[in-house]
Amino acid sequence: MATVQRPGSRETHEVFNQASPLVDYNVFEADRPLVEAVRREGAEWAEERIATVGAYAGGEHAQDLGRLANENGPKLRTHDRYGHRVDEAEFHPAWHELLGKAVEYELHASPWKDPRPGAHVARGAAFMCMSQAEAGIGCPISMTYSVIPALRTQPELAAEWEPRLLSAEYDPRNAPAPDKSGALAGMGMTEKQGGTDVRANTTLARPVNGGGPGAEYELSGHKWFMSAPMCDAFLVLAQADGGLSCFLFPRWTPDGERNRFRLQRLKDKLGNRSNASSEVEFDAASAWLVGEEGAGVRTIIEMVNHTRLDCVLGGATGMRAGVAQAIHHTSHRSVFGTVLSEQPLMQNVLADLCVESEAATISALRLARAYDEAIAGDEQAANLKRVANAVLKYWICKRAPTHAVESLECLGGNGYVEESGMPRLFRESPLNSIWEGSGNVQCLDVLRAMIKSPASLEEFFTEVEAGAAAEPRLAAYASSLRAELPGDVATVETRARHLVERMALALQGSLLVRYGDEAVADAFCASRLAGDWGQAFGTLPAGTDFTRIVDRHRAAV
Repeated sequence: MATVQRPGSRETHEVFNQASPLVDYNVFEADRPLVEAVRREGAEWAEERIATVGAYAGGEHAQDLGRLANENGPKLRTHDRYGHRVDEAEFHPAWHELLGKAVEYELHASPWKDPRPGAHVARGAAFMCMSQAEAGIGCPISMTYSVIPALRTQPELAAEWEPRLLSAEYDPRNAPAPDKSGALAGMGMTEKQGGTDVRANTTLARPVNGGGPGAEYELSGHKWFMSAPMCDAFLVLAQADGGLSCFLFPRWTPDGERNRFRLQRLKDKLGNRSNASSEVEFDAASAWLVGEEGAGVRTIIEMVNHTRLDCVLGGATGMRAGVAQAIHHTSHRSVFGTVLSEQPLMQNVLADLCVESEAATISALRLARAYDEAIAGDEQAANLKRVANAVLKYWICKRAPTHAVESLECLGGNGYVEESGMPRLFRESPLNSIWEGSGNVQCLDVLRAMIKSPASLEEFFTEVEAGAAAEPRLAAYASSLRAELPGDVATVETRARHLVERMALALQGSLLVRYGDEAVADAFCASRLAGDWGQAFGTLPAGTDFTRIVDRHRAAV
């Protein structure tokens, strides 16, 4: 029987004036500031390797895996069917595939396996690329990368564990580490009553046979926020007779028994939902002392400092992802008869987002180079890193949520819908500011560095003044900043956020003047340093070369 079409009806509906998904492009090769930074900061030798990661992360398959891993987050499994304790977090296959690729690309290990100049820059750039597929896998990858320098405090433990942690094979089984082809590491520092004040920890460590560095202890207590509980080993803090100490805690004991700890629950987090974070209880659990008793903070801080670098990289990554999506959408959508990205006000918004993203990318990779040089014994780099690490973690991570919101708004209602991926980007954006010390902690660390290491502040200004010599607006800003530091000692802690914000802008301004695009550097100095800027993105001054800035950051597909 013939189909009768009623007047005015349509059998099909044509969808037009909608952007296609931003997939199947190389997130590294499409990111000009990142490519330039890799070459400039000493990792040009790794471009092909980073591009391989970039091609995978920008592919439709990896993007879909990220979606699936977030829609099907980890589930706590405390017992097996017979009633035995198993204390496992179960993950969707998408999570395992993504984490396996990150391990295959050696994002957890490459600088330690091949410690050539630029190794941390190369690894940082690849980490930024992979995180654009899914940020949640960054936690176990980052902690495994960061545990190595802390673990080397205890050579015999490092000799046992490093080969496992440096393996490029991902083995997701919950099994004794010697039986696995590779291992991952986590960390447990905070407790319910202390949080950031880890010296308030109440977990007790009792020596089994006299104790001492490298010796076995039994831990009894809890951890309030132990991330990536599926890892094979963790650095944790506990109170020994000599004070707060650092311990290596494996999930399985050397005799092949499950270690005596209990997963109490998984955190129901705002973002980073593909990754498991847990509350745990230790019940005379076996652990081994890393370093001296009482030196727990000094030992584990080596791990914390490297994860803080990854927080900076993560904040810059979120900005880049937001910029790419915002430009792509507005370039494929017309409003009032004109392509949205060509309308003056939208150009201002996009360009402002690009300026923030480029400043974050350049400063994050410059910080990574300072890690390379400091590890090689460069004292000037070590001094710069000491201050810049906290300054950039504070500022870039603080800017990330605001940047994510504005990027989302560029997509309008489409950006508010889960399928766009922008809500996920927004939920992820506050994490790096909280992880490894919130904003106040970073600011206090900067003040502490100024007092304990005046040379680090001088090295910071040496870096700033290298750009100020060529840019009067930066020179004036740097001069007023130096005059403000430290200022009235009685109020310096109250003013700490203001001071650290200004330090971050001065450092980013110097790096952009020397290494960034000329139009980007001019816009940054005019807005962030000279004050020709409003209270929201999209308030750059008239005369800014908006088109040049936006085209520089376009992810051409």
